[in-house]
Amino acid sequence: MKKIDGHLHLVKTIAGLNGKGRLNALGDGKAIWDDGTVIQLIPKGSGDDSFTAEAAMELMKKAGVEKAVLLQGSLNGYQNYYSYQTIKKYPEHFIGAFSVDPFADNAMAIVKRHVEDLGFRAIKFEISEGGGLHGYHSEKPFRLDTDAKVGQIFHYLADYPGFTVTVDYGSSDQISYQPEAIANLAARYPEMDFVVCHLSFPSADHLNRLKAALELFKSKQNIWTDLSAIQDIIGETDFPYPKCREAVALAKQVLGAKRLIWGTDSPWSATFNSYENLANWLEASQLFNQEELEDVLYNNADRVYFKESAVKAAAEAADPALTR
Repeated sequence: MKKIDGHLHLVKTIAGLNGKGRLNALGDGKAIWDDGTVIQLIPKGSGDDSFTAEAAMELMKKAGVEKAVLLQGSLNGYQNYYSYQTIKKYPEHFIGAFSVDPFADNAMAIVKRHVEDLGFRAIKFEISEGGGLHGYHSEKPFRLDTDAKVGQIFHYLADYPGFTVTVDYGSSDQISYQPEAIANLAARYPEMDFVVCHLSFPSADHLNRLKAALELFKSKQNIWTDLSAIQDIIGETDFPYPKCREAVALAKQVLGAKRLIWGTDSPWSATFNSYENLANWLEASQLFNQEELEDVLYNNADRVYFKESAVKAAAEAADPALTR
């Protein structure tokens, strides 16, 4: 069965930033935060201090994954330009989103460069308190649907119908948790597509919280949620992840299979569970019939991220900085 990994990260250069400080490579796939926390960022055998497109494609090929969506995050550091280079080099395998800190002085110039020059048709906001913008902008909590700086970006993107906005807002115990903001933005910008990462950070012990968030999205047909990293979030390593199955069953009940996008959040998630297991668990879960599986594993991501306008923009993009 064809698969698109709807949530993948490449790491050309480790450049992580969050409340723990900067992330520095140690080798053998490990990295250390400035506060002394050591993590295994890259699965063993997939890179010493990087996770390249070629390393990703090796894992994808073994697991029968045809294409992937390249997203950015503070854990690895934004890999915008490497994503651009990868999409140009392997257009049959990759599409991607860029990220920007909306509070940077040159934020709008960065946004315009990535949309107009580099051809991106998706943006990722990682605003979580644990690993995103709220982790290093804690002096000023903000909402995506009311903040003036973020609003500038949305006003600009409104000129690009079909643009995809992907959001990681963290767990419900973080100030960054904003399902209401996504519902408001989806209503305000009906020609944009919105993807909530990580199934809105489910807790196996508090599924009513997940249901409340999904009910907000239910009536907005331009909101999807990806299923990446829920094994890490719920804390499961026993395939085929029965607690994750329960959370996804609820999402299927509320949103339906056509609003769910499979993904892995590799490379980090593939250090807790093998990429192959992450690729195959939904089939093993017996949650979906054949048609539903085709939607969750391939069709939905293809429709949201690999839409014709996005593929065409990426194909036509050429960095003017390289032609001067």
